[in-house]
Amino acid sequence: MIERRFVTADPAKCTGCSICELVCSLEKENVFDPKYSRIKATRLYGITNLAIACRMCEDAPCVRACPTKALTQNQESGVVLVDEEKCNACGWCLLACEYGAIAMHPDKKSVLICDLCKGEPKCLEWCPEDALDLLTETEVNHMFRLVTAEKLVLNI
Repeated sequence: MIERRFVTADPAKCTGCSICELVCSLEKENVFDPKYSRIKATRLYGITNLAIACRMCEDAPCVRACPTKALTQNQESGVVLVDEEKCNACGWCLLACEYGAIAMHPDKKSVLICDLCKGEPKCLEWCPEDALDLLTETEVNHMFRLVTAEKLVLNI
């Protein structure tokens, strides 16, 4: 089985500038406003920055949790699609997502989930630090182990 790729940030490069959020909101909602973004720049424990977006989970808990069947998942890519006509913004998918990668749409009764911009995520193109990439879960875990080890060694 091929591991799915999702948007993630290299914490050694991410400055927390939030340009990814602005690019996403412009691409998806035609506004420059981070509350419309499907990716969130986050400061973690005051020591590192990272971007949170849908991880394209195998057998996605958010899809299983949706009582209205408004969420569906492409089995090949893992992309979770939102049917805004069926979504009633109940929030069960938000609770089911262990990564915090789903947000409520500020104006509609629906949710916001990264759909990889049809395979060409705009946030990757515009990241000024080249911190964003499409990686697999295995690659992300390896990257975080390296970053953590480097921080521990440098702080001794």
